[in-house]
Amino acid sequence: MKRAIAATIALAAGIAGAAHAAAPAAKNIVIVPGAFIDASSWRVVHDTLRLKGFNVTVAQLPHTSLDDDIAIARKAIFQQFGNVIVVGNGIGGAVMSNVATGDKVKALVYVAALMPEVGETSQQLLSSMPGAGEGVKPDRAGFQFYDTARFHADLAADLTPNRVNFMAASQVPVSNVLMGTPSWFATWHQKPTFGIVATQDRLVNPELQRWMYKRAGAKVTEIAASHAVQVSQPEAVAKVIEDAALSVL
Repeated sequence: MKRAIAATIALAAGIAGAAHAAAPAAKNIVIVPGAFIDASSWRVVHDTLRLKGFNVTVAQLPHTSLDDDIAIARKAIFQQFGNVIVVGNGIGGAVMSNVATGDKVKALVYVAALMPEVGETSQQLLSSMPGAGEGVKPDRAGFQFYDTARFHADLAADLTPNRVNFMAASQVPVSNVLMGTPSWFATWHQKPTFGIVATQDRLVNPELQRWMYKRAGAKVTEIAASHAVQVSQPEAVAKVIEDAALSVL
């Protein structure tokens, strides 16, 4: 009887050990959204990656200051169990460059995003090669928002008006403080980096995107899309993120 019990325990332990050994590595993706187009724009990318077995978190950033955005993005990364791929869009790329410093972050994916060097500000980069859009407006509270009358033509020309109307109404302004704060880190120097150029982007000049990605030595994918590339071409964006994750996780 004792031998039978011992054999049963050993068999159970062996099965548990085998299951543990076969468990796949964690596949975590944290998305850091940009300004003007809020985090809900990543819904289809999120769903696509979830169906492929990834754990996806979309940070909700206030864009009030670089410190505020970094704190929220860092919390999202720390909450993940296992290694992480971080994805940044627009000003979210600048936030990502300052937050993805730990060993658990294995790669960075810039989606029509800013990639400042240490000491550079986001406003400096945008001003160095201005985009074709003309809708950025200041308010009296020290923030920049995008003119709703220009939103469709400049930020999401490849989407239907009814979708763009909601995006304009739910936009997240960005503070002048954040735009003018120098970057403290440039983690793209140390991490495998991937970049998506939105070739019809009128906010972040596609030529600026190409220049930043080339400077970083990023693996580049070009997609014919507006700045809202994650909305108009979600499958293509998800594929780049998936490829980045599978290459390092």
